[in-house]
Amino acid sequence: MTSPTQSAWIGAPIGCPVLPSDSSQDEHHEVEPLPLNTRVLHVINGEHYSGAERVQDLLAMQLPRLGAEVGFACLKRDAFPNARQSDAPIFETPMQGRLDFSAAKRLADVIDEGGYEIVHAHTPRTVMIARSACRRTKARLVYHVHSPTCRDTTSWLRNSCLAWAERLSLRGGVPLICVSHSLADHMTLLGYAEDQITVVPNGVPRCNPPVIQQRPTDEWVLGTVALFRGRKGTEVLIDALATLRKAGLPVRMRAVGPFETPEYETSLKQRVTRHGLEDAVDWVGFTRDVNAELKKMDLFVLPSLFGEGLPMVVLEAMAAALPVVGTRVEGVPEAVRDGQEGVLAKPSDAEDLAAAIRRIMDGDLDWRQLSENAVFRHGERFSDEAMAAGVAEVYRRVLS
Repeated sequence: MTSPTQSAWIGAPIGCPVLPSDSSQDEHHEVEPLPLNTRVLHVINGEHYSGAERVQDLLAMQLPRLGAEVGFACLKRDAFPNARQSDAPIFETPMQGRLDFSAAKRLADVIDEGGYEIVHAHTPRTVMIARSACRRTKARLVYHVHSPTCRDTTSWLRNSCLAWAERLSLRGGVPLICVSHSLADHMTLLGYAEDQITVVPNGVPRCNPPVIQQRPTDEWVLGTVALFRGRKGTEVLIDALATLRKAGLPVRMRAVGPFETPEYETSLKQRVTRHGLEDAVDWVGFTRDVNAELKKMDLFVLPSLFGEGLPMVVLEAMAAALPVVGTRVEGVPEAVRDGQEGVLAKPSDAEDLAAAIRRIMDGDLDWRQLSENAVFRHGERFSDEAMAAGVAEVYRRVLS
């Protein structure tokens, strides 16, 4: 049996004869277009606009050049419709509760009326509804695995319920797109067939041209971008910030993004107060212009504890020429190599995170070289064009 980590690359199913995993596959390789006007419906939760939603938004902008016509079906018309950048049509198929399967009938009507050939789901909830809708229509189902469902939240019970719903919905060999090799390994260990799985790394647009600045000489701004929730490890970053400032280092934190719940927001801000860091932390909130915020940062820090397939914000930081300090969690090391594009720390370890940041601040690693390496690696492996090409290849196989 061939290991996914050894063999899979963009757009290639596990188990097929393919290039080694360290071979570059970017937008410059030949891309066979889809049959003209292939109609694809992405089924999304819609309540947030974070990494997975960013993937869907970018696919809606890139897939049309490969022959696809894209639409969205929203189970919750909350953040996504107002935050997105694509202009694909949005259909409302609301769920009134977590077990409201009447949404499947509404989704089936959208599929039939719009002539959608492929239904592309992205979460356990959406694949549950999409699978039911596809049984009522002739559409083919594709499922995008963005993170390990059994480690999606800090609640064991919720994770178990999500994993059960996902497994039930994926019976029968539904094609899976995994955003990283670590996720492909994870899904294989869960019993999914290797020829069912395709690795298509996430991708984001290039910054044209990327601005590679000089190493900071005064105060350093540690930036982080997230939908702030328990598994993102923001508490660890706050503790690391306190450690660095106690050591006399000129550093502050800039946090960009919304909080998942008011309770979690209160918890983080109380932690800042306990450390006496109120004047050293800027809570920016949600923004549609992440690149503008990245320009205000000197290092990008994502201290995730678990549950990361391949974080979009890490790729956006790399595209913006920002060295990245991340954690050795699932897909993160597939993008950031320790000492080359940034530094990797132990998850849940504030002291190790602070030490990782100091490797760059103290000059043990050259900040400018890290910056240049980050831009190059993004352009080589993690562009939005390459991501769309990989997804289009999955569609092509589904329709053949």
